[in-house]
Amino acid sequence: MKLEKLVGDRFKERPADCVIDSHALMLRGGYMKYVANGIFSSYLPLRRITRKIEQIIREEMDRIDGQEVLFPVVLPASLWQESGRYESVGSELMRLSDRNGTPLVLGMTHEEAAVQLVREYAQSYNKYPFMIYQIQTKFRDEARPRGGLIRVREFTMKDAYSFHTSQADLEAYYDRCFHAYERIFARSGVPEVVSVASDSGMMGGSLSHEFMLLTPVGEDSIAICRDCGYRANMEAAAAIVSNLRDEISQPLELVHTPGIHTIEDICAFLESPKEKSCKAVVYQQNGDNRYVVLFIRGDLDVNETKLTNFLGCEIRPVVIDAECGLHVGYIGPYDLNGDFTILFDQSLKGANNLSCGGNREEYHYTGLDMERDFSGAQYHDFAKIGENGICPACGKPSITIARGIEVGNIFQLGDKYTRSMQMLYLDQNGETHPPVMGCYGIGVGRLAASVCEAHHDAYGPIWPISIAPWQVHLCAVRADDPLVKAYADQLYEQLQIRGIEVIYDDRDVSAGVMFSDADLLGVPVRAIVSPRNLKQNCCEIVTRDKTICETAPAGEAAGQIAALVEKLLDSYGGK
Repeated sequence: MKLEKLVGDRFKERPADCVIDSHALMLRGGYMKYVANGIFSSYLPLRRITRKIEQIIREEMDRIDGQEVLFPVVLPASLWQESGRYESVGSELMRLSDRNGTPLVLGMTHEEAAVQLVREYAQSYNKYPFMIYQIQTKFRDEARPRGGLIRVREFTMKDAYSFHTSQADLEAYYDRCFHAYERIFARSGVPEVVSVASDSGMMGGSLSHEFMLLTPVGEDSIAICRDCGYRANMEAAAAIVSNLRDEISQPLELVHTPGIHTIEDICAFLESPKEKSCKAVVYQQNGDNRYVVLFIRGDLDVNETKLTNFLGCEIRPVVIDAECGLHVGYIGPYDLNGDFTILFDQSLKGANNLSCGGNREEYHYTGLDMERDFSGAQYHDFAKIGENGICPACGKPSITIARGIEVGNIFQLGDKYTRSMQMLYLDQNGETHPPVMGCYGIGVGRLAASVCEAHHDAYGPIWPISIAPWQVHLCAVRADDPLVKAYADQLYEQLQIRGIEVIYDDRDVSAGVMFSDADLLGVPVRAIVSPRNLKQNCCEIVTRDKTICETAPAGEAAGQIAALVEKLLDSYGGK
């Protein structure tokens, strides 16, 4: 293709609202254009990249016996009502009605549609196992879209659904899909993607993994053990706390603490560490507005995902007023009266000599002993794991917190959807059972942006040849020179005959502009034809990552370029 015909502008200035490099570079390079918050249109370079990613995904899904299907973007709300998610999923689900008043949804995920597609087909055990997948547009009304294609509202996703007659069969297939994902990310140019244990969230199920590209700009926090290699999303990682109980428990005493409202204030006032304090965090349940008062050790933070999963409903932090019976800054577990759900984090178990709110203005208790004062308390894990926390796998205080971008996820769903939607099969004995399911997702645009985030320099992306928009960028420097133009045209034709994907720049622009555009397009191999090179009867060949810089005799350039392209392709598993 001729670069002069390529729709989309490239520019030097970094957009002011772009905090993530991949977002800035893909706007500067003419890959996409902003339409609305979290919604973008794609230009040709990005479409070529995502098509190649999709092809890699198709090959790997087909390799594990997947069958490609296509579900509607617009679905009847009745399907989501069957599964129970129409009411339970929050405002991320876009709900609407057609002209007849029929309630509809925009598909943000397609478990219900998958069950609806196959529940009449798969009524006998001999139809199992099988997996279906699609690559389709989805819409998720994200509250805070960010980072270009990293978190958007409209996106393209590969989602796959497997069906099995036993948990053991699901686990075996889950492992196959796990390794297929590793191949997909390696072939796409990010072999550094790691898997982490994750929270199943609204998807449900017993086991799930996320595949994370570790990067400081990632939106997810990941707990990683420096010693044993344990990895888990911070939302799913167990927070293990060791309390050193004092030998002597002090009596519970009410202390006047005027003007003291925060954990920091009370600990400074009492000259005690945060570990010797009990703080209250208050929420309301979205469904019935019931207050939830959670007590946790003062040095820890609440993991709201764990709390939501425990309660089985969405929650929100609350602004405490006088009518609710709680005193801001003075809430404690002792002598707390009111119609509240009261919960204790396991970080308080066995602790003594704690400070806590006195449930009256300007008073705190000291000497709180959880064993003595709350002998019947039930404790659960509601805390966030922290830096140097205790590893749930090896038990050492060796946790470090890293950031990452989620590029894929896999779930063992069990029979959550098949049971609720009454999908049944007959086994060998004529008995009916709901099949168990797995589901497996990859965001195509997010993966493209993540590759750009992982592989770029100050001048532009450095695309792996397996997904690059073109394989060779041919630059005719001084195309107004007849010899340069004639040779570059000939080389362009020779490369195309060899099946090489070429973007050809023969514009009448300066070398600086030409190379700046080439950097923004990030094509892995660059062939430079210039008057200086032709005087030496050669063509310059360089790679975008600067690892190769060589010259080829003019008559052998096409063959040498093709050989380099073949070598690079082989490093990613071939064409």
